[in-house]
Amino acid sequence: MLRSEDVKPQTWAIVGGRPDGNPGAPLNTPLVPASAFVLGGERIYSRNEATEGWESFEALVGGLEGGSAVAFASGMAACAAVLGRLPSGAHLVLGDDCYQGVAGLAQAGARDHGWRVERLPVADPGWVAKAAEADLLWVESPSNPLLDVADVAAICGAPRRPGTRVVVDNTFATPLGQQPLVLGADVVVHSATKFIGGHSDLLLGVAVTADPDELALLRTARGLNGATPGTLECFLALRGARTLPLRLAQASASAAQLVQRLGEHPAVHRVRYPGFGGVVSFELADAAAADRACRSVTVIRHATSLGGVETTMERRNAQPGQEHIPAGLIRMSVGCEDIEDVWRDLEGALRP
Repeated sequence: MLRSEDVKPQTWAIVGGRPDGNPGAPLNTPLVPASAFVLGGERIYSRNEATEGWESFEALVGGLEGGSAVAFASGMAACAAVLGRLPSGAHLVLGDDCYQGVAGLAQAGARDHGWRVERLPVADPGWVAKAAEADLLWVESPSNPLLDVADVAAICGAPRRPGTRVVVDNTFATPLGQQPLVLGADVVVHSATKFIGGHSDLLLGVAVTADPDELALLRTARGLNGATPGTLECFLALRGARTLPLRLAQASASAAQLVQRLGEHPAVHRVRYPGFGGVVSFELADAAAADRACRSVTVIRHATSLGGVETTMERRNAQPGQEHIPAGLIRMSVGCEDIEDVWRDLEGALRP
């Protein structure tokens, strides 16, 4: 049987999770819309036992990350399953710029379970020392939406006290940009809604680990909380993940060009880009200028979320909980359109 370590990641994205190549078998994993199965086999009820679609998707993503994957109904469900293991009074270290859903879970844990939540700048070298103090370090790199980059290798490799876990949200970087498990992380989480799914048509999350005990706990949490992914969503995400290397390469190449052009534009005060990937943030003079630009685009879509084949942009400060973000900051997820069409649209929107 072909293993992920036998081939390059770009190849595994194509071949991973496919059915056995028996004569007459389907090339792709078919949809299996079943909640219950005839007793006597391994599958009983699909809230607890994965369907073939889940297993294929999990095999593909797990292979890309170098571990075993557990699919969830959404990225938030995956995050909640990981954070839900923290005991009362736990010490959680979280980036000062992170996904607001995770910040909300942390606030709820502080309120309901007495968690001590400590926020650190994403690029702060102090993360390394916290590995010897905290119960869980939640690292998001690049961060959302300021695109700050943490020293993931140093954090994951830092000496820890027994029981300390390091979790890395790898949604923006994708498994093609970095592999935190290889660096020593305990769990990697993704909103598969974003780059992995890649078409803005599904909600799905995934957590990946190389620890068998952690894997069992994640699967148990999924079943007990009813955070099971839909059959159609897994089918669509698996199909979308097949083109992740191609989409990401196109988006990254276009993003690099846009970064250069935006940096030279007189209306742009600052450009934020981690040096890789398909997400760019840039700052205009104020909220009014950013709102006007977002309303003026036609090729680019004025929409939230990211990682799809289409280029989207939005003013993040307008979102609840993002008041600390500069008022004129626009987060742009670069898609797969022709770069000249995107730039012509964006340049027109930046005119006063």
